[in-house]
Amino acid sequence: MVLSRFWLAIFISSIAFVLISLFSGNSYTLDFMINGKKDDPIIISEKYLNQVPVFIKDRIEKAPDQTIVIDNVTSNPDTTYVYSAKTVKIFSGVQKSDGLLPTCKNTLLDLILPLLAYLAFFCGLMELLIISGASEKLAKLLSPIFVKVFPSVPKNHPSISFMTMNFAANFLGLDSAATPFGLKAMESLQEINPDKAKASDAQIMFMCLHASGLTLIATSIIGYRAAAHATNPADVMLPCIITSFIGTIAAFLIVGIRQKINFKSASLVVALMTLIAAIVGLLMYVNQLDIIGKNYFTSNLSALILIIIIAFTLVFSFYKEKKFSDANTTVFEAFVTGANNGVKTGVTIFPYVLGMLVAISLFRNSGLFEIISEWIAFGFSNMGVSKEITDALPVALLRPFSSAGSRGFLIDSMNTFGADSLTGRLSSIFQCSAESTFYVIAVYFGSVNIKNTRYALSTMLLVDVICVITAIFVATWFF
Repeated sequence: MVLSRFWLAIFISSIAFVLISLFSGNSYTLDFMINGKKDDPIIISEKYLNQVPVFIKDRIEKAPDQTIVIDNVTSNPDTTYVYSAKTVKIFSGVQKSDGLLPTCKNTLLDLILPLLAYLAFFCGLMELLIISGASEKLAKLLSPIFVKVFPSVPKNHPSISFMTMNFAANFLGLDSAATPFGLKAMESLQEINPDKAKASDAQIMFMCLHASGLTLIATSIIGYRAAAHATNPADVMLPCIITSFIGTIAAFLIVGIRQKINFKSASLVVALMTLIAAIVGLLMYVNQLDIIGKNYFTSNLSALILIIIIAFTLVFSFYKEKKFSDANTTVFEAFVTGANNGVKTGVTIFPYVLGMLVAISLFRNSGLFEIISEWIAFGFSNMGVSKEITDALPVALLRPFSSAGSRGFLIDSMNTFGADSLTGRLSSIFQCSAESTFYVIAVYFGSVNIKNTRYALSTMLLVDVICVITAIFVATWFF
């Protein structure tokens, strides 16, 4: 219900804002919101040639292609005059996001089709783990901990192994593998959900822990910083881990208090201390490496772990081939069956993702997002927050809506202020320490047709705020 109302609010407010802008003369056309593409120039006016200033008219007439660009300053959008069909079209600024129709197209071609491929492959592997009995063994091993965190989930339930694989993939920065494992976890939890239209306690806990984004190897962030010529691309690793870890603990505590979980359980304390020890140990190891060593370690660890998981799944399935025979199938046929199920899941979530991304596209292109972010930045500056921090806030504000959009702000902030500036580093921490909340909600709950997400959205947004505040303190402390 909350998600539905928020979605409607984004649509209605964005449309109302652009209509007001159009009829008040602040906007010239709405076509860019429907057909425009990201980074396309935006037309702001159209005049006859004799209506433009004389010096511009003269330059247009002398230009070979009758197109001129003025105000060619890198920090500001250029103003372009194009003379065509007896009129001068004036462009200024660029489009923030794809329009409605390109968003529909790109959602299918650039997001859903690759996601279908990931789902097909990893759901095929999950089917092998299920039939071979590997997932059952993993569930038995971790049940003492998971039954404390998810008291409504029966001991040794298959969802435990799926959630474990999802958390592990997220921890290692394996986004392409984390989503299929997470969707299988949601499907498995839905089987024991008494109200199929309403999110269960276990599903909410899983979603909030997943969205808190605990990550050890922020491979993509390191890559962006390396491309921006950072002195040490991996220097944000520790701040990213600390911020995402605090976000995960916050999510667990907020949801746990609401669900009345026993935090004094010995198994929970042991698991938490083990996790902290593992993180500290890895950080100590990485910290003593030189720059080349850090880059080598961070670029290979995640890929190595993924290859080991795939190899183990196939070898273990071959070792337990008799179980496949007992199930009247073979290892390859079981993989194909799981892959088919993954494709069906991808088709199911497509409308949910499409609806959310189109709303976000309108929200960004309307200009409403920029106004809100400017207000927030202005409020922070009046509270004495430095400009280096407020310049990074657009990444934090857009991250819950769109990973690609916030990534664009991240790259722009590093190009504008420098990868080694506080703004560039803080933007990197914002990007890697949180999830795309609305996308995740749409994908995961949409995959099992849950209409009522209860308090999941509000909790995830609260955790996002906690991560932003933590990132600011951690970044100023470290840098």
